Amino acid sequence: MSLWTHWRRGAVVALLATAACVPVAERESRPAPPPAAPPVPAPPPPQRVRHDLVLTGAAEQGAVITGRASPGVRSLTLDGAPVPVARDGAFLLGFDRDAGTEAELVATFADGQRIVRPIAVAAGRWRIEHVDAPWRGGATSDADFARRRPAELAAIAAARAKAVESDGWRQAFRWPVTGRLSGFFGAQRIYRGKAGAYHSGTDIAVPAGTPFVAPADGVVTLAAETPFTLEGHLLIVDHGMGLSSAFLHCQRLDVKVGDRVVQGQRLGTVGRTGRATGPHMHWGLTWRGKRLDPGKLAGPIGD
Repeated sequence: MSLWTHWRRGAVVALLATAACVPVAERESRPAPPPAAPPVPAPPPPQRVRHDLVLTGAAEQGAVITGRASPGVRSLTLDGAPVPVARDGAFLLGFDRDAGTEAELVATFADGQRIVRPIAVAAGRWRIEHVDAPWRGGATSDADFARRRPAELAAIAAARAKAVESDGWRQAFRWPVTGRLSGFFGAQRIYRGKAGAYHSGTDIAVPAGTPFVAPADGVVTLAAETPFTLEGHLLIVDHGMGLSSAFLHCQRLDVKVGDRVVQGQRLGTVGRTGRATGPHMHWGLTWRGKRLDPGKLAGPIGD
C-alpha cells in the first residue's frame, strides 16, 4: 500500500469519528416539545329558572285575592289591564260586582318566560232594596243635579287616579264603625220607584256623631268640605296598589287631602248628608275601577 493511500484512509476515519462525536451536553440542551394541553370541557348549559304565581283567596264577584310572583316578574295583567306588583312580588286582584265568570292573569318575566293563569270567578247573590229617598239626593231639582254632578264625578275620578305609596292593602281590614247593617253591597236600589245603580258599598246604621276610623293605613285623596249631591261629605282614603275606601254621608271630617292615616285612626263622624234616609256610614271599596264588597275584606261585623 502506498503512502498516499494509507494517508487517505486515516483522514476518512478521522473525519467520520469527528462527525459522530456530538457532545452529550449539546444534545441535552435541546428543548423538549411541550406536552399536549388537556381538552377544555364545554360549559354546562344554563339552568332555566322555573317561575310561578301563587294565588291566595277565593275569586268571586266583589272579592279580592292576593298573590305573589317569583323573582324577575316584568309585567302582570288581568284581562289585559296592568296590575301593579310590589318589589317583593306581591300583588292584589279585585273582581267587580259584575265581573264575568272567567278572568285571565298573565305574567311575563325578564328571561322571556310567560305564565298564563285562567281564574274562575264565582257569581255573587244580590238583593233588591227599596229606598225612601229622592233619586237625585241633595240636589234641589233634576236640573240642579245635572249641573253639579259632572264636577263631583270628576273629583272622585281624580282622587282614585292618584298614585299613592302605602302598604295598607297588605293589612287585615277592620270595620270603620260597627253596628246594624242597613244596606248591602251589590243590591239593586229602587229610589221611590225609580231604579238606580246597584249599591256600591255597605251601610252601617249608627247615631249621628259616631266616630269612624281608618280600616287600614292609607293616604287621604279626597275630603269634600262641601257636600256632594249623593255622597254628602265624602272622604276617600287610598290604601296603595289602587285599593281605596270611600266613606259617604259624613257629618264631619277630621282629616284633609294628603294626610297619612294609620289603621284605627279617627277620620271623622257619621252623619246623613247627601242621599240618605237617616244617619249611617256607607263604606265602599274600589280597586282600579272595580267595586268590591267591604265585608269580604273585613269579615263579619261585630255589634
